[in-house]
Parts: sequence; C-alpha cells; structure tokens
Amino acid sequence: MNLYFELLKKPIFCMEDVNVFYNNIESARSAVKRLMKEKMVAKIRNNMYTCISGETGAPVANRFQIASHITPSSYVSHHTAIEYYGITEQVFYDVYVSSETSFRDFSFDGYTYRYVASKSLVGVEKPASSSGIAVTNIERTIIDCIKDMDKIAGMEEVVQNIESMGQMQEKRILKYLELFQNQFLYQKMGYLLSERQEQIGLSDTFFDNCKVKIGKSKRYLTRDQKGGRYDDEWKLIVPEGLCDLKNGEMVL
Repeated sequence: MNLYFELLKKPIFCMEDVNVFYNNIESARSAVKRLMKEKMVAKIRNNMYTCISGETGAPVANRFQIASHITPSSYVSHHTAIEYYGITEQVFYDVYVSSETSFRDFSFDGYTYRYVASKSLVGVEKPASSSGIAVTNIERTIIDCIKDMDKIAGMEEVVQNIESMGQMQEKRILKYLELFQNQFLYQKMGYLLSERQEQIGLSDTFFDNCKVKIGKSKRYLTRDQKGGRYDDEWKLIVPEGLCDLKNGEMVL
C-alpha cells in the first residue's frame, strides 16, 4: 500500500482516516509525520490535513473544501460564497465560514479562515461533484451579504455584487427573510434590490411583501454613514449616488 496515493483520494483527511490503514493510532501519526517531513502532506489545523500535489507543489484541498470541513456544520458563506459562484473576479484572502460550532480563526496557505455564527442551515447546499463543499445558495448568500454588510462585505462590495447577479428565486428569498424576522433587513433588501428588479427577476409582490415588514423606523443604510438623502419608500437614509457606478467604482 502507498499511503500517499490512498490519501490523495480525500482532499481533506484526519488522523482517524489514516488509522483505517494501520489500526494503531501511533503508527498512523508516525506515518503522517513522515509524509509531512517529505513535504507530501500539510497540516491545515489540529487533526486536519491535506496532501501536497506532486505536480504543482500546492495543497490538494482548495479554500472552499477546507472551509466546508472545519466543523461538522461549517459552510462557505458571505463574500466567499460570492467568489465560489464566480460573481466577482476579485480574490479575497479572508475566507468566511459559517458554523453552528465556533472555532478560532486560523491561517493556511495564504488564506485566513474566519468564523461566523450560523443562524440557520436553510439554504446551505452541497453541489454535486464538489468534493464535499457546503455553500449557501445564491439567494441565501445575497441575504447574508446584505444583512452583515457593516460587519463583513461593506456597502460598495455588496452593491457591485448585486450589479453582477442573475435571476434569483423570489420564493426562496422570502422564505429566508422570514427566518431572520428582521425589519432592517427587509428595508435594506427592498431598497438595494429594487434598482435591479427586472435583472434579478423579482415581482412587484415581492417588494410589497417587504414593505409590509419594515415598520415605521427610519434608519441609516450603513452604520458609519454620514449624511445622505432620505428614501421615503424604504424609510432609509442612503448615501448620495449610491447606485451610480463609474468604471466599476462607487461614486459617493
């Protein structure tokens, strides 16, 4: 048996996977240490490993696969999910990982994996032939990005992502919004998506449903915003020229 070639069958493995071939945990640990010394295996974090490709010299596991295996409930989310779907060409070195179980942020192969508390697993999918990647679908992704844009993505990035979005499933969006029960989220979703209603494929009924949920509170669109104009339809104070894009950059 060639252990390296056996382990290549799994993009990510743990010591228990290695012990299948030894039935002796100490022997399994010694075997992995030898492979690490020979630079054929890399340690991602505690009890989480990947092989090093003999062709490229790079880890076999990509950042999406790693994110999906950190905890039993972890999945790719927020702007890392946007990257997974190819909606943006920009590469970020922070990998956002939602999970029901917390973990400490860590770095591997130039990327930093950052924990986000998961509120629900609804909308998390495992695409076929993805080698175990778990990722929020498009509808859940855009909701998460808008909900947390003050904490993670930032307003400019979110608007640019919406600009690049294709058709979405209206029923899914409404279902996921119902899960969060957040008036401010309905306001932000309604306002930001209304500029791209036809592009995204949303009906007038969708926006009517959002308006019913926004209540009477008047809010700034973003936390650190100063000034702006008031949008009476969504009861939001928004930056001037928010949806004006010039050469791919926001004009504020």
